[in-house]
Amino acid sequence: MRRYVLTAALVLATAACGDDGGSGGGGDDPIRVGQIVSLTGNYSPLGSENQKSVALAVEQINAAGGIGGRTIELSVRDDKSLPDQAVLAFNELKGGSDAIIGSPFSNSALATIPLVDREQIPYISLTPADEQVSPIHPYVFVVPALSGTYAEAALKYFQASKLTRVAVAYDTKSSYASAGFRGLQSKAAAYGVTLDPIEQFQTTATEFSAVFTHVRASQAQALMVWATGAPAVALTKQYAAGGLKIPLVLTGSQASKLFLDPAGPAAEGVTIAGSIGVVGSTLPAGAQKTAIEELSTAFEAKHGYPPPQFAQDGYSGVKLLAAAIEKAGGSDRKKVRDALEGLTLTTPNGTYKYSATDHSGLTTDFIAITTVRGGKFEPTDYSKTRLAEVGGR
Repeated sequence: MRRYVLTAALVLATAACGDDGGSGGGGDDPIRVGQIVSLTGNYSPLGSENQKSVALAVEQINAAGGIGGRTIELSVRDDKSLPDQAVLAFNELKGGSDAIIGSPFSNSALATIPLVDREQIPYISLTPADEQVSPIHPYVFVVPALSGTYAEAALKYFQASKLTRVAVAYDTKSSYASAGFRGLQSKAAAYGVTLDPIEQFQTTATEFSAVFTHVRASQAQALMVWATGAPAVALTKQYAAGGLKIPLVLTGSQASKLFLDPAGPAAEGVTIAGSIGVVGSTLPAGAQKTAIEELSTAFEAKHGYPPPQFAQDGYSGVKLLAAAIEKAGGSDRKKVRDALEGLTLTTPNGTYKYSATDHSGLTTDFIAITTVRGGKFEPTDYSKTRLAEVGGR
C-alpha cells in the first residue's frame, strides 16, 4: 500500500508540472497570459492605461466563453519603469505563461527581448521602439505604430503643409524618442525637409529655454518634439509662455488626457500625431469605427473617460493575441507565433498585417495628425480625407 501511494503521488506531481514550460495546455486549462507593465515610476501613467484596457479585453473575452472554451488567466507584474525590473518580471512569468504582453517603456522592452529570444515565448510589445523588430525577433510582435512610422507620417504632413525646415528636440535617454529622431533623419530629405536645429534633452529635463532660444534664432517653420511623460508637459507649457509662433508638433505619447489634463490651456492648438482610434468618432461607419467603438464604449462606461492612446494599445494587443490563439487552435507557443506572423486583424489602432518580414503590422495610414481644440483631439484637414478612406473600409 505504501508503494502504491508513493507511485500515485509521483504521477499526480508529474501531471501538475507537465505544462510548466507554457507549451500550451488543452481541454479546460486556462490560457495563461503574463503582463509586464509600468504601474509605478515615470511610466506609470502609460502603464496604468495599458493595464486597464488589457484587463477589460480579457474580461470581455472570458465573459463571451473564452477562446475555444478556455478562459484567459492574466498574471500582472510591475516593472516599476525600470529595465532591470522588467527582466525580473519576465523571469517570474516565463515558466507559467503561454504568452507575455510587454511593457510600455521602450527601454524595458529592449532589455527583455534577449530573454524572449531564448525562451521562445510569444511577446506582444506595447512600446513602439523600432529596434524590437529591426532586425526581426521571431517571437516579438509590436502593437503601437513604430517610432519610424510616426516619423514618416509627420514628414508626409510637413510636405503637404509646405514646411521645409523643421526644428527637432528629442529625449536621448528614451529609445522611443531616439528611434523617432533617427526615423526623421533618415527620411527627411526624401520629403524635402531639412532638420535644423537639432536639440537634445534627457528624461529628467524640466527647463527648455535654451531649446527655444536656438529655435527662435533659426529659420525653422515648426518644432517637432519626441518625448514621453513629464518633459512633454513642461515643454508645452513653457513653449506657450515663450511666445514662439511656429507650430509645436508632438507624437502619440501625448495623444492622451494624461497629457491634456496637466498641460491644460497650453496644449490648445498643438499638433499631435496619434492613433486613428483617438479620433474614432469622426470616422465613417465601417469595420474600423466598429472596432474603435467596441473599446471606447466599454472603457468609458467603466472608467468615465475616453480611452487614451495607451489603452488602445493594450486592448489591441489582447485582440491580436486572442485571434492568433484561435487561429492556432490552442496556446502552443510555436503555433501561436506562426499564427501571429500571418495575421490580419482590424483593431482600435488600425488594421494589422503581420508577416515574416513585418512584425509591426501598421502603416502611416492609421496615424492621425490632430490638433487640440477645446481640450479634445480633432483631425486636421490634412488627415480628414485620409482617415475617411481607411475608416470606411
